[in-house]
Amino acid sequence: MNKFVYKLFQRVNYSNSGRRSFCLTAARHVEETKDVAEAPTVLVEKDSHITLIGLNREQKRNSIDAATAQKLGEAISQFEADDSSPVGVLYGIGGSFCAGYDLEELEAEADRGSLNFLLRHEGSVGPTRRHPRKPIVCGISGFCVASGLELALLCDLRVMEDTAVLGFFNRRLGVPISDGGTVRLAAAVGYSNAVDIIETGRRVYAREALRIGLVNRIVATGTALGQAVNLAFSIAKFPMGSLMHDRNAVLENANAYNRPGFYAGTYNEVMNVTSDMVTDMQEGVRRFKSSEEKGPKTDSWHIKEKSIPDWEKAEIELEKQFKKT
Repeated sequence: MNKFVYKLFQRVNYSNSGRRSFCLTAARHVEETKDVAEAPTVLVEKDSHITLIGLNREQKRNSIDAATAQKLGEAISQFEADDSSPVGVLYGIGGSFCAGYDLEELEAEADRGSLNFLLRHEGSVGPTRRHPRKPIVCGISGFCVASGLELALLCDLRVMEDTAVLGFFNRRLGVPISDGGTVRLAAAVGYSNAVDIIETGRRVYAREALRIGLVNRIVATGTALGQAVNLAFSIAKFPMGSLMHDRNAVLENANAYNRPGFYAGTYNEVMNVTSDMVTDMQEGVRRFKSSEEKGPKTDSWHIKEKSIPDWEKAEIELEKQFKKT
């Protein structure tokens, strides 16, 4: 176990400036300060030579607004410029990776009849319209949906907790995919699987995600960050010159990931958006807010606990009785 993962089991207290605590089981990194409003929405720290970038909007399920997207782009650019850090880790704080674009900001854009958030140079939720210059491992917990899934697809490798949920939930809001998701998803899982996930907007659970190549590892709930860090260290131990040569060759040569094809694909995502979609977005946001006020008809925002078969329940009871004797 590397030093950082060991530290995550410990509670570290700081006086004067506030208190910082780490907990691996909850995959949390909480900053308690006197002025919560000033808490950074993107946290950057280093464990040895691994850069950790954390989305820190827990109350919003780490949904990303314009300011957070800019800070995330800056954090990734700084990591890319850091010669001492060959591999990065991207994760979400507070139980979910990312719920996509911030709904309040999306509503404001829709009410103005604006699609400006789609036209940002590098992407609406971060630098998603280009390839990162270094490997990034994504630690996925809770919900990784809508533009959050596009952000996860930006990363080289994805480590997913066994109770996490993926999907393009923006389908129900009438919001188009605009951060490279159509290009990267099809390249990762193939045309048929990509069309299924995109058109239905359904949930994708861990086992299916691993089977179709959407994620690379399944880990226990609460361990995505630690396991992503371990994976990053396992990559960083190799000579980086040849590793980067081979990685870049894959990006150049593998189907839609080659640069001309990728840029053409992301360009099409944005430029084919129509004014009719603005109306769909307005109606979709209103429907969603109405359902939230009345109470959701489904448990779409709740992660179901695993069901335990009867034989396993019986075994658990026997173990409890055995311990009492």
